[in-house]
Amino acid sequence: MDVRRLDPADRLQWGPLWQGYLEFYEHELDEATTDGTWARLSSDDTSVVGLGSFDGRELVGICHLVFHPSTWSTSSYCYLEDLFVRPDRRGGGVGRSLIAAAAGEAEAAGASKLYWQTHTTNDTARRLYDRVAEHRGFIVYEIDLPG
Repeated sequence: MDVRRLDPADRLQWGPLWQGYLEFYEHELDEATTDGTWARLSSDDTSVVGLGSFDGRELVGICHLVFHPSTWSTSSYCYLEDLFVRPDRRGGGVGRSLIAAAAGEAEAAGASKLYWQTHTTNDTARRLYDRVAEHRGFIVYEIDLPG
């Protein structure tokens, strides 16, 4: 497994994985949002980073990182916003390798924390997450805004 930053040439392989992630969470996005997301992930913008796990030339997993300031630290935090592994590749270390690479990116950027969230029903992912990180008991609340 080779994990590296996504680049513009990865767009065709990234699209189906992104779509699979959205379908898993029963969510739809318009094409403009997906195009904008890809543009940020594959650019030189260091506040949004896309990582891909490759088996040879084949993209088998993705994760997206968002770096942001924190009121609880003088350094940034890194939010692992999206993580998706092709269903036929789950259980083989792809997710773990993406999380390790995300931690490496966060550390290299000087972030003091890497964190993420998942749905309470995502038992498969939670088994991995419970082995590599600590659930600290927080519950997420959201308000959708028109923007």
